[in-house]
Amino acid sequence: MPKGFPCWPTVYGYLTWWHDDGTVERVHDALRERVREAEGHDPEPSAGPIDSQPTRTVDSVPAATRGFDAGKKVKGDKRFIVTDTLGLLLAVHVVAASVQDRDGARHPLLWTCLDHPGVKKTWADQGFAGRLVDRTARILGRELKIVRKDPGQKGFQVQPKRWAVERTLSSLSRPGLRAAARTPKP
Repeated sequence: MPKGFPCWPTVYGYLTWWHDDGTVERVHDALRERVREAEGHDPEPSAGPIDSQPTRTVDSVPAATRGFDAGKKVKGDKRFIVTDTLGLLLAVHVVAASVQDRDGARHPLLWTCLDHPGVKKTWADQGFAGRLVDRTARILGRELKIVRKDPGQKGFQVQPKRWAVERTLSSLSRPGLRAAARTPKP
């Protein structure tokens, strides 16, 4: 633990308590609203992008919760995130890497609808196309718009409306953050 903090069991105990009673979520929501207002936006978002990212997991993660993403050649898990247009998190869902985007997106889209009823439109890449678009409109009453690449595009290019989620996923993937998140408890 950093200098000045109590021993890790005490800190972990408070974090668990605050998580279970909803304090962590309330603080997160209040901070997001303040950042949005400081940036000249309404406190509640009205739209945002969704994306997924496969991540390698350590061998200590149970095999039942790991999968293999054949497209990215990654064995591990896959995180789905929905952000607002500033890149601030609205929903997170982690599944096995073998789960297809259109299947893994169902929960975070539902949670976004329930927790942020003002979000009426979500942008996604081509991996989310198909029956998920119709399901989102029919069941959730929300628009899921697929942002397609230009036909002649080669390599990575920032896609309109989706850059915020890409930036957030990139910041989550920085080696220092990954190492800190996976450091085992003493």
